[in-house]
Amino acid sequence: MELSLKSEYAILAMLELASHFALDQPLQIRQIAHQQNIPDRYLEQLLATLKRQGLVKSQRGSKGGYILAREPWKISVLEIIRGIEGHDPIAEKSNKANNETASLSVIREVWESAQKAASNVLDSCSLKDLCDQQRQRQIATTMYYI
Repeated sequence: MELSLKSEYAILAMLELASHFALDQPLQIRQIAHQQNIPDRYLEQLLATLKRQGLVKSQRGSKGGYILAREPWKISVLEIIRGIEGHDPIAEKSNKANNETASLSVIREVWESAQKAASNVLDSCSLKDLCDQQRQRQIATTMYYI
């Protein structure tokens, strides 16, 4: 189980959009790319995919850009990963159950339990949760000088 770079970039972009959700102003690709260190061209493709999946909306014009399609607390991390990857890479089932030994069967069952647990964690974690955690870390690492 590993998070692909594509999914990581998509989550970072969505996190940036979520952090500006209250302002109700679209963010341009170059703003998101600059803030999250994501290549512009790649981000453009990711946002197009997220738009097709109904996770973001775009606005045209000089003040255009991208905004979240729903509130940050209604979008889970798992939903973003599924939207970008086109499937749930964590919960993929193995079709090798027919001819496996007892040992392999036990290992497969443990692996499937771990995958299910990972899916549950990602499904229960919203963009708002990530924003809150990010803010807490920023506050904790901010140093005040007198």
